[in-house]
Amino acid sequence: MSKIALDEFQDQVSQLLIRHRSVLDVISKTQETAARVNRALTKAITECGCIEVIAKKQPYDTNKTLQENSANLDSHLSGRLCDHCQDVITAELGKNLFYLTALCNITDIKLSSVLKSEAQRLNTLGVFNLS
Repeated sequence: MSKIALDEFQDQVSQLLIRHRSVLDVISKTQETAARVNRALTKAITECGCIEVIAKKQPYDTNKTLQENSANLDSHLSGRLCDHCQDVITAELGKNLFYLTALCNITDIKLSSVLKSEAQRLNTLGVFNLS
């Protein structure tokens, strides 16, 4: 999504956000929609079964570089989302993005600036970004 599209999306969210203008409403809706994303993914695993979690300790060899080790890391997901589950998760992610953007609006922060700053931080920190 380009900067212009992000700014347009943020303007659209601002125009559509009517019921939940309070910062308290928006942060609680952000949490609620994040939980719904988690629930949709859980249902794809436990009810539909189109994907499954196969988790184990991630292998890490201290004699290898970070780059070499990253090739052996796994998401722990097996399979592919079916069309239905993908549609549901996509919709829930969209609602979550809506409320994250609404939080940007309330705090007078440009979503495009958030993404730009985060991209710069990732470029600067590289693989150490989440340590």
